[in-house]
Amino acid sequence: MPLEQTTLLFHSTTPGLSRRLARAFAKRLEAEVTGGRPFTCLITNDLELRRLNREFRRQDSATDVLSFRSRQMLGFLGDIAISIDHAQRQAAEHGHPVGQEIGILMLHGVLHLLGMDHEIDRGRMARAENKWRAALGLPRGLIARVQT
Repeated sequence: MPLEQTTLLFHSTTPGLSRRLARAFAKRLEAEVTGGRPFTCLITNDLELRRLNREFRRQDSATDVLSFRSRQMLGFLGDIAISIDHAQRQAAEHGHPVGQEIGILMLHGVLHLLGMDHEIDRGRMARAENKWRAALGLPRGLIARVQT
């Protein structure tokens, strides 16, 4: 068994979210999207995402997902933080379960950990997100929502 493995941490209550299914989805991302490279995903609340966003990006607002790439070249990819509060609102807005929204956010975060950046990569991340979203059975992703 590898020393590092993908881990989900729950720092907040998660109404409507199956923690077992979220962990299984994270393992699937590791197996299919990251090429076996593990990552950590923290599921927390708006207050914590606002703090992290302020501390690391100098933006004093809550957000839905943040990614922190590891400095290692091989092995562990890095950390993702997801706001369950944002996920619940976005799931309601787009008419799907909160578990699917967590999956959308986790996929988006993993693609950032893999070095993609939709703000500067001329559609590379959008294409990858669409490909993986379809393969993983997820509804429309974050980038597609902004583009329409």
